[in-house]
Amino acid sequence: MSYRIGIDVGGTNTDAVVLDGREVLAATKTPTTEDVTIGILAALTDVLRDVDTADVSSVFIGTTHFINAIAQARGLEQVAVVRLATPPQSMLPMLDWPDHLKPVVGDRFYVCAGGAQFDGRSLGELDEVGLRAIAKQIAESGVRHIALSSVFSTVNPEPELAAERLLLDELPDVTVTRSGLVGRVGLLERENATILNAALLGLAGRVIDGLEQVVAQAGIHAPVLLSQNDGTVMTLDRARSFPIFTIASGPTNSMRGAALLTGIDDAVVVDVGGTTTDVGLLQNGFPRESTVAMSLAGVRSNFRIPDVLSMALGGGTLVSADGGTVGPESVGYRITSQARLFGGDTLTFSDVAVAAGAAPMGDPGRVADLDPTAVRRALEVAADRVAQAVEKAKLQASATPVIVVGGGAPLLAVAPGLTDLVIPEQAGVANAVGAAFAEAGGEVDRVYNLLGSSRAEALAEAKAEAIARAVEAGADLGQVRVVDADDVPLTHLGGGSAVHIRVKAAGPFPTSNSETPERN
Repeated sequence: MSYRIGIDVGGTNTDAVVLDGREVLAATKTPTTEDVTIGILAALTDVLRDVDTADVSSVFIGTTHFINAIAQARGLEQVAVVRLATPPQSMLPMLDWPDHLKPVVGDRFYVCAGGAQFDGRSLGELDEVGLRAIAKQIAESGVRHIALSSVFSTVNPEPELAAERLLLDELPDVTVTRSGLVGRVGLLERENATILNAALLGLAGRVIDGLEQVVAQAGIHAPVLLSQNDGTVMTLDRARSFPIFTIASGPTNSMRGAALLTGIDDAVVVDVGGTTTDVGLLQNGFPRESTVAMSLAGVRSNFRIPDVLSMALGGGTLVSADGGTVGPESVGYRITSQARLFGGDTLTFSDVAVAAGAAPMGDPGRVADLDPTAVRRALEVAADRVAQAVEKAKLQASATPVIVVGGGAPLLAVAPGLTDLVIPEQAGVANAVGAAFAEAGGEVDRVYNLLGSSRAEALAEAKAEAIARAVEAGADLGQVRVVDADDVPLTHLGGGSAVHIRVKAAGPFPTSNSETPERN
């Protein structure tokens, strides 16, 4: 037998499942602990009660470690930012960052002559003398992580590659994160993502060491992979270098799990948690990715991330006595002690939903005396918010299936006006199911110069490269496919001879070789 284990660490609960193909053999939901490895071990111990660990082929983990570090400005390290461009530059790095993050990451910015134009042509020779002088300043500062960005590095990576070689030659003990490997077209947003990634590297090493240890402690000796923002997975070695790619794995895993549990690949997914509800569009079994810069804890970034709308509505959301106000405050993980259903005196969305007939939890008798008018009003407020979010997520006016998952999924079943909702049997652990059912992926996001070639030829080249990258990441060559492709002519550049192409490919890991993921 060959089982896959999926684990998703959320702000309130840590969920785990054991999958045999598409069948859920075991599932559990345990409280997330301050040291999340303790919660992971508890979840693993629970789902492995009737499973021989020798039959486990792989473990897939989605974690909130890194998004929490950015949101709380904790665990980040100082970064030196080196930009290759044509000096002088008026738009300095981290120009619009929130004040609480700047001092944590630092303000060491350096600009060196180099880079490329939109069509890949060089902006001039790399200023090696200037870059060596910059390396000397970085050495004197004691900073161990460098974020390296170059103008149009997504078109021509050579300037960044040359600068990386020089910096590592001068500073062999530092890490260098190249922006061309992190973000998309758009210097400032790509640079921001690169800086955040570099600041997370120290934490990434500690977190991943902890994950390896806790899986081994559970008696599992199989490859461990981390969920990525785009619904695919990466090896722990790659995660040590690119932790930024895991920060939105929570909603992504839920959407992938929704597709697996229902067999529906195109739908709007509503993920109801303890504190928030995330709404996103599922296309071809994968979450629709954002095509514009997104704000990440106040930092505009443009790397691979799902287009998800989050709102303050969950099982622990506070409700006023008259039902007219729902949120945004929440009792969060304290719901089992503060909500009325569990002996507390705080009125939450779970209380009013159970009073209206939702699946019982706690002691339903404690909410039997709630005012029916207030209960209905609160549910109408919540339903209206969800309905508006669903309409925003849809790309067309025609009917689109709406799948509801998450621990709070049953709560929406009684909300007035929300009809034809699809709530799968294992909705509460859809996030862990999505993690366990992850695939290997590859992506190309680049501006192509069409001088000497056609748009169709450029698109075909991008698709072939994306498929090759997915296979390199571990996908089965016979089952890999293109799941998303966009090509937008850039008529304002070079007389219309350029096109921006983004292609994503994905495929399952070969069933005959569980070690394949370790090739990446």
